[in-house]
Amino acid sequence: MNYNKIFLKINRELNKTEDLGEVATYIPELGNVDPTKFGVHLTTINHQHYQFGDAEEKFSIQSIAKVLSLVLAYKQEGEKLWERVGVEPSGTSFNSLFQLEFSRGIPRNPLINSGALVISDILVSHLKNPKADFIEFVRSISGNPDIDYCPRIAESEKLTGHRNAALVNLMKSFGNIKNDIDVVLDFYFNLCSIEMTCRELSQTFLFLAAYGVNPFTNERVLSISKSKRVNAIMQTCG
Repeated sequence: MNYNKIFLKINRELNKTEDLGEVATYIPELGNVDPTKFGVHLTTINHQHYQFGDAEEKFSIQSIAKVLSLVLAYKQEGEKLWERVGVEPSGTSFNSLFQLEFSRGIPRNPLINSGALVISDILVSHLKNPKADFIEFVRSISGNPDIDYCPRIAESEKLTGHRNAALVNLMKSFGNIKNDIDVVLDFYFNLCSIEMTCRELSQTFLFLAAYGVNPFTNERVLSISKSKRVNAIMQTCG
């Protein structure tokens, strides 16, 4: 397949398309992002790279990090994970309180905010140094030891994350949050602040295209069945 030709066509079509989007403003720091930035990077399982645009520029990955936290929690907790979070599309806003109350504190899936907060709670329970251990996991599967949190963005999220605080408090009232609320929120805000490039993201997620094995290191990140489950959740809920 000629990926260069495909990318050239996509780039050409995008340049003819009127830009009607807006940057996110619910987190103040995200409102400062240049809206003209756009990048794409493709990494194949046989180590080929294709890209265009601002693919080498770092940005906070925000909700993309929910998949990485899910992967690590799934490794730690196994199938017991699904006793605390579901695998179905929510059909409501990513930060909805309504459905969470109806389901008595069990989020519909791990890729909405409430689900990612439960996943964060699980990781806080399992990891000795949650933030340090999680970023080391991301570095290991990405192949880049320099990937890190962005304190500026994490702090901006903390100052405005009132809906997330409401979600975690509601789940705590139903017994589905086991740790201190502030610790769980701090972990969650930091994981969303991780900065990566399109290239780094592409390499990081490559194991999900290779049946759970990192093609660069030949190390197994997830079992075949678990990697299929994560891919299915991404397809239906992501």
